[in-house]
Amino acid sequence: MKEQYYLVSQLPDISAASEKANLPITEKYYRDLCSRFLEREDLAVLERLSLEPPKDVVSTGSDFLDKWYDNERSLRYALVQVRAQKMKKDPGNIPVSITADIVQAARTAVGMNSPLSAEQYLYEYRLSVLNNLSPMNGFSVDAVFAYGIKLMLLERMKKFNKEKGTESYHKIYDAILGETI
Repeated sequence: MKEQYYLVSQLPDISAASEKANLPITEKYYRDLCSRFLEREDLAVLERLSLEPPKDVVSTGSDFLDKWYDNERSLRYALVQVRAQKMKKDPGNIPVSITADIVQAARTAVGMNSPLSAEQYLYEYRLSVLNNLSPMNGFSVDAVFAYGIKLMLLERMKKFNKEKGTESYHKIYDAILGETI
């Protein structure tokens, strides 16, 4: 436990404002730093840390991560369901454990005018969920995992570029219409 205090004290603040500026830490550096302080079992959990939850429900060994993955899995299923309904298609087997707030978040995102707006909305929703699920003890191993998830969310959002996205959209659209290759 003493080592986690050293670890957490070395992790820079990555508030939501960091999405505009350069992040003070990379995921690679975060994982390297954690590898020096976490115990073997916790490091094994960290190695599987991802924004994409396992499709099948499996225990990670972390209560926080299990809850995070359950919520994220439900959100992804809800997005599939809402998109399928919008296209009047069968969504297939969707778990019934999806809560009303998750369905509402999916509906809001799918109803947005642009994919970038939808991604920004889902990013804010995920940050809210992350903040609600994060442990009170800022020095726990679950807090270290929550930091990693937040860092990955921020890095993902920084990859979106409106100009490049619009350009790519036009290329794909023109190719579909057969105007360019």
